[in-house]
Amino acid sequence: MRKYWLLMLALLVFVGIASGCGSKETGGSSKKGVLDRVEDAKVLKVGFEGTYPPFNFLNDKKEYDGFDVDISNEMAKRLGVKTEFVATKWESLIGGLKSDKFDIIIGQMTVTDERKKSVDFTDPYVVTGSVLVTRKDTDNIKELNDIKGKDVGVGGGTTFEEVAKSVDGANVKLYKAMNDYVQDLINKRLDVIINDQLLMSYNIQEKNLPIQIASDILNKDEIGMAVKKGNEDFVKKVNQILQDMKDDGKYNEIYKKWFGTEPLVK
Repeated sequence: MRKYWLLMLALLVFVGIASGCGSKETGGSSKKGVLDRVEDAKVLKVGFEGTYPPFNFLNDKKEYDGFDVDISNEMAKRLGVKTEFVATKWESLIGGLKSDKFDIIIGQMTVTDERKKSVDFTDPYVVTGSVLVTRKDTDNIKELNDIKGKDVGVGGGTTFEEVAKSVDGANVKLYKAMNDYVQDLINKRLDVIINDQLLMSYNIQEKNLPIQIASDILNKDEIGMAVKKGNEDFVKKVNQILQDMKDDGKYNEIYKKWFGTEPLVK
C-alpha cells in the first residue's frame, strides 16, 4: 500500500510539473510582439517630446505637427493603422518604450552604442549634425576648441552634452528644455550653445532670433527610430516602409516641406 501511495504521489508531482511547464510555455507563446500589438489595435503609438520644433511640437490648433509627425503618419498609413502620439520627457523616453507606454520612439534620437544596450534602432531616418550657436555680436567662437573657458549650454542626456564635455575647460551647463538655454544665450548668461543644425536653422528663421550658427557641423549624427528589444520583425517592417518612402519620393517630399533642402540620408 505504501508503495502504491508513493507511486501515486510521484505521478501527481510529475503531472503538476508538466502542466506547469505547459502553461508557462503557452503563456510565452501567446505573448504578442509589438508588430502584432500594433496590427491588432490598429494604432501605432509614437513617443516623442512634443516640444521640439520643427520635428515634433503643438501647432496653433493644439495638434501635433512637424517632420516626425508627418513621417509617423505616413508610416502608420502604410501599416494600415492610425497614429497616437505620446508626449514624454526626453529622459523618460527609453523607459516609456521598455514599459510599453508606446510602440516606437520617432523623436530625433541619435543612434549610439550606449543606447543600443537598451533599445534596437531602425535604419537612420535623418542624418544631421551638431553646431555651435552664438549671439550675432560674437566672432571668437567658430570651432569646437573655442568653447574652452566658455559657458556652454546643452540639453542634458543628449549627444550635444558629450560633444561639449569633450573639450577640457569648457563650463558645460545642462538644461531640460531648449528654449531655456536659447534664452540664456540671448540674455548673455551663456557664451555659446550646441544643438542640431537643422533644428537651429529652423528656429532662428522662424522666430527671428538674434543668434547665429557659428561653425560647420562638428559631428555627424545618425537619427534612428527606437524599438523595444526583441522585436526584430517590427524593426524589419519599419525599415522596409522607410525604404519604400525613400524610393517613391514621399520621404523627400516631407523633408523638403520642413527643411527646404535635399536630405543627407538616402
